[in-house]
Amino acid sequence: MTIFDVPATSPSALQIVWLILVCVLWIGFFVLEGFDFGAGMLVPFLGKSDQTRRVVINSVGPHWDGNEVWLLTAGGAMFAAFSGWYASLFSGLYLPLFLVLVGLILRGVAFEYRSKNDSKTWRTTWDWLLAIGSFIPALVFGVGFANFLIGLPTKAGTNGFGNTIPLYGGGFWGLFTPFALIGGLLFVALFLTHGAFFVGLKTTDEVHDRAQKLGNTLGIVAMVLMLIFVLWGNLRLFMQPLPGHPGWLTAVGWIAGIVALLGVVFGWFMNSKNRDGWAFIGTGASILFLVVMFFTTFYPGLGFNNANTLDNPLDITTASSSPHTLTLMTIFACIMVPIVLLYTFWSYWVFRRRLNATNIPALAVTTAA
Repeated sequence: MTIFDVPATSPSALQIVWLILVCVLWIGFFVLEGFDFGAGMLVPFLGKSDQTRRVVINSVGPHWDGNEVWLLTAGGAMFAAFSGWYASLFSGLYLPLFLVLVGLILRGVAFEYRSKNDSKTWRTTWDWLLAIGSFIPALVFGVGFANFLIGLPTKAGTNGFGNTIPLYGGGFWGLFTPFALIGGLLFVALFLTHGAFFVGLKTTDEVHDRAQKLGNTLGIVAMVLMLIFVLWGNLRLFMQPLPGHPGWLTAVGWIAGIVALLGVVFGWFMNSKNRDGWAFIGTGASILFLVVMFFTTFYPGLGFNNANTLDNPLDITTASSSPHTLTLMTIFACIMVPIVLLYTFWSYWVFRRRLNATNIPALAVTTAA
């Protein structure tokens, strides 16, 4: 017998706590890495010279690798707390997750290799690879979470031991529905806006002015996509509720979605009034409540539609690790999470000052590769 064969029961307090903690970790990743992705995509457009592009890169330089740790922590928490959930996602969605990995690798290599050569062609190439590497994960995550919102289909399967387990029941191209594509475009537009506001917050002079102006345009696009996505997603869940999903959480999803929309509107308005800090807080709050909207549908089906596997569903109880494991993880989390948060706040405080091109010495850049 495996965890998939355990009959569904009412979830324990620890299972609910760990679903909330996984939500918090994903919020941390998208809020922090969101402006990383946005700034990375904007490097070729905000920087008109090597110096100004380096200003954009340096604005996220001290933070980008630390922000990616939130993704590893979220994945690790899913693996340890809900191993059945982790196994089904990573086996059924292997190709999308591989695309995310490719994008993250391109980003990391671009950050490290861009300055290894003074050639203009070399640096421009890595700038565009940084933009592409930032675009791919943003798009894939948006498509993926949009599918989680409406519930991925499941089917009955067997593992290597002959046990019946629920598996992802769709194919790769089945993920790209019109609603999922709207989700992908929303993540790209929202991260671009979040990134533009962060660059505006962290820079002065021409880079700041360019980021602020572009943020006004991107904010409008993000608002329109957010409005479409929130209405479409919540109306679909209202008309086609997922098995076992409580109605009160549907109401919470509506509230979270509306607040997410208001966050973008607030950020855009503050940016138009030259209030860089409040603009960044607005898009950060928008991302936070958007993730909350997603996770309201994760109870109890964890982003899966179990209509075809009701006798053996994949949910918060059947996919959970043992109570002993959850207890040990809770103790460990109570110790480590405050340390991680303190270090994160400290690092942002240390690198809080604004940047501009005068802080960066000009290099002799050749035109040959």
